[in-house]
This record gives sequence, C-alpha cells and structure tokens, in this order.
Amino acid sequence: MINVRFWGVRGSIPCPGPQTARYGGNTACIELRFVESDRLIIIDAGSGLRELGNFMMANDLPKKPISTSIYLSHTHWDHIMGFPFFTPIYLPTSTIKVYGPVSHEADTLETIVGGQMTYRYFPVRQAELAAKIEYYNLKEGQFDLGDGITLTTKYLNHPILCLGYRFEYQGKVICTAYDTEPYKNIFCTDPNNPSYDEAMFSEGEFVAREQNEELERFIAGADLLVYDAQYTRQEYASKVGWGHTPMEDAIAVARRNQIKKLALFHHEPMRTDEQLDEIAEILCHSDQTSGTEVFFARERMEIIL
Repeated sequence: MINVRFWGVRGSIPCPGPQTARYGGNTACIELRFVESDRLIIIDAGSGLRELGNFMMANDLPKKPISTSIYLSHTHWDHIMGFPFFTPIYLPTSTIKVYGPVSHEADTLETIVGGQMTYRYFPVRQAELAAKIEYYNLKEGQFDLGDGITLTTKYLNHPILCLGYRFEYQGKVICTAYDTEPYKNIFCTDPNNPSYDEAMFSEGEFVAREQNEELERFIAGADLLVYDAQYTRQEYASKVGWGHTPMEDAIAVARRNQIKKLALFHHEPMRTDEQLDEIAEILCHSDQTSGTEVFFARERMEIIL
C-alpha cells in the first residue's frame, strides 16, 4: 500500500491567503509512504516541505530517527525553496538523501540546493547542518530502490532539465509529470515563410510526435498520475515554451492511457479557490473524463493506493 499526501500544490511562488486557503498556497511537495516497507519518499522540496517536516517531527521522530529520500523534479526555486526550513536537516540523528537532475555539471545538487543557505541571505550555512545529507545526480533510467520499490525516470519538456517519476510497489503505480508541456515542432511550420525547410519541418514533426508518445508510454496505466496543469488551453496560447501543460491536454493524455486517478497539479499562483472550483465544474465531471477520476490536488489531501 502507498499512502500519498500533498503538502504543496502551487507553481512558481507560494501564495498564502484567504483566496487560496482551501486548495493551498505552498509550492510542490508530495509525500509517499510505502506502508509495508516502512519507507518514506518525498517528491520535491517546495515550500510545502516545511509543513511536512513539522509533521515528521511530531509523528515520525518519536518512533525512530528520521530517514528519508527527496526526489527533485528539477531545481527551479519553487521546487527547492522549502529545504532550508525542513527541520529534520538540523538533527544529528537524521539521514537525508537528495536525488535530482543537474542541468550543468559545474552546478551540483549540493551547490544548488544547499547553496540557498549562504550566509549573505540565510542565517545558517550548509556546513552547519547536523544531519547526514547526501546528494545524487539522477538521470533517465530504471532503478531498484529495494523493499520491492522500483523507479523509472523520464526527461520532461521544461526550460531546464526536469524528470518525471514512476514509482511501482506491490502492483500499484504512481507517476509524476511536472513541470512539462507538450512537445512541439521547433522549426518553421509555415510553407510561405522564407525560412521554411521541408526536411527540417518533417524532422521536427517526427521528433515532437515521438517524444509525446514516449511520455504517454511512461505514464500509461498509472493508478495515480500527478500532472502539470498550470494553465487552461486558452491561457496556454500566450505561454508556449514556459514549460507547463494546459489542463485539457493533461486530461486527454490521462484518458488515452487508462489512468485511474489524475491529480491536476502546479496550480497557477493567481488562481483563486473559487476559480479552481469553477474550472473543476467544467472539466472534472465523469462524462468529460471517460473513466478517469480527475481532480485538482489540494494541500493535505491523502490518497491510498
């Protein structure tokens, strides 16, 4: 059994306040508890990680020293900003392993994540942390995590290197696919444009189609898919290339690939609770989703697989 709990569901920047209280204003952080194996895995270290850390201090630490792995989708700030406020890193009994992709070999995960704790703008330096913290550069591939847990990683379409995660345990599958957007032909597609080249156009069409198909194979059949859905399709028209997916596209992908539950994720920070409710009324009805349960993720929401 996998217990999934959302601690941060927003994109770009934390947005606390009365207009976001129900869905939540913290940035990305998801807790996975593999019950029979007594394993805890965290996906992303956005501002929601602070509340998860407080929860772990109250509920996990009294039982035994804290040991967990953090898998980062990528290192944009909204996905790592909670790390300095994650209380377990200040305990000498804690063991923390941090995994994630690195866009440039000169910038290690330790430099990027721990570098937030530079004395000029944070009162505690990374060297002063008491926990045992290890960093691992992660690439696309398949991994045996032990205790019957397997992990497959897939590069996504985002302005920096970004990974999707597929965890499998006891016949259950949870996938994450954020931050990402549909692959498109990057070459000129207008035959009337002087820069149009038919061979390059054809190659671009082939590569975009191939990459979209690979992503769909990666998420196919998941019991729970957490998918980027920051924009509506209308909003996306002016934000192509920003690395996020229209909600309608996320739902279509889930329907095509027999996803059981689709959690729309990485909410636009300007989107209020009422606006999310209004969109849910339109997009999340069963007659629109063809057998896939579709919903907008909320902070503290718990799903048992």
